[in-house]
Amino acid sequence: MTEPSASPRQFDLIVFDWDGTLFDSTALITRCIQAACVDLGVPRPSDHDASYVIGMGLPEALQHAAPTLAPERYRELGLRYRHHYLANEHELLLFEGTLAMLQALRERKHLLAVATGKSRRGLDDVLATVRMRGLFDATRTADETASKPNPLMLIELMSELGAAPARTLMIGDTTHDLQLAANAGTASVAVSYGAHETQALTGLEPRHVAHSVAELQAWLFEHA
Repeated sequence: MTEPSASPRQFDLIVFDWDGTLFDSTALITRCIQAACVDLGVPRPSDHDASYVIGMGLPEALQHAAPTLAPERYRELGLRYRHHYLANEHELLLFEGTLAMLQALRERKHLLAVATGKSRRGLDDVLATVRMRGLFDATRTADETASKPNPLMLIELMSELGAAPARTLMIGDTTHDLQLAANAGTASVAVSYGAHETQALTGLEPRHVAHSVAELQAWLFEHA
């Protein structure tokens, strides 16, 4: 990918959501949530309802996807979701151009971080699989801090890396990501190729909505 000319840096820290933003996992997560609900005999959520919860922590996501399930069975639902996900995660890939984009941002001296609804074990496993450990300066997962859109995840990353809200940019594919940024007082950019529809994303006034990784990289080099 040819790199655009870089403008002066506006953001010190760029924080990425993982699933649906860097990693092409939206369809698989949706199918696994639906399969887990079927396993437990509760109504199968629609594609829209199952994909809406992507970005939340797993307990919050499953409660939303299966509102009729008795609370004492949420753990069982989570185990069935993990069963289906782990059986199929070998299918997943980074969106095309993601690795080159991240490497280019590091060369520009941005701090890079991940704020995700995944578990710590899940994120570490997938980072090792795609050999990306050295690209991120810090990461936060939903099982070690508050789930999105509570701002704590982003506040902790800014504190750890010494970045002010005005110099921090959050990038994600869901309204949960954009609301997280708003709650933490940072700017945001949305990507339209993940879980949530463009109309819902624009309602939260991101600086830009990118329709591909190439477009996202071009915007970042011009405006970030």
